[in-house]
Amino acid sequence: MIKLYGTPPTRALRVIWLLNELGVEYEMLPIDVANGECQEDRFLALNPAAKVPVLVDGEHVLTESAAIQLYLADKYPEAGFIPDTVEERGQMYRWIFFLMTEIEQPLWRIARHTFVYPESKRIPQDVELAKQECSEMLAVLEKHMADREFIVGDRVSVADFNAAYTLDWANEEELLKGTPNLKNYLKSMYARPAAPMTIAEGFAAMETQ
Repeated sequence: MIKLYGTPPTRALRVIWLLNELGVEYEMLPIDVANGECQEDRFLALNPAAKVPVLVDGEHVLTESAAIQLYLADKYPEAGFIPDTVEERGQMYRWIFFLMTEIEQPLWRIARHTFVYPESKRIPQDVELAKQECSEMLAVLEKHMADREFIVGDRVSVADFNAAYTLDWANEEELLKGTPNLKNYLKSMYARPAAPMTIAEGFAAMETQ
């Protein structure tokens, strides 16, 4: 059985979404990042970078949430989450990389300088710069999504499952103001029956444990 190491509201939600959509049975193995479980030897043996998620499929170990998403979609091609044509696949990769580098990275900078880093290492000015950079790139995606239902082509792909989580993160930072296309897209993606919990729901669940 596939094993997934990670805990909502981390990027493990991206992988959970793919697994849910595929209807694949898997074992969820929570990792308490806040209490340093990702620094323990048993976890470092799986991912020396000490980050979640980690997917273990038999003898195969894979890290990086977007890579895991693509791996699962490629392993179960009957679901149709990877476009058929090389042109559309190229566009799917383009937007996944755009989401990970141009939108997620400033979001991660915001997180680091607001609650991840010790207070003595936080740089408030970088939070404002990251918000500005992220908003500029969200505007690019907002324009792309005008009159579109999906990121690429006319059906859902890995790019959409990646985008939905990333945009939910941006929404948590209140960066989707003035982006009606992205707000509507986010709402439609989380209306899917297989959608995982949102980031806000993940934090709420942690507080009740």
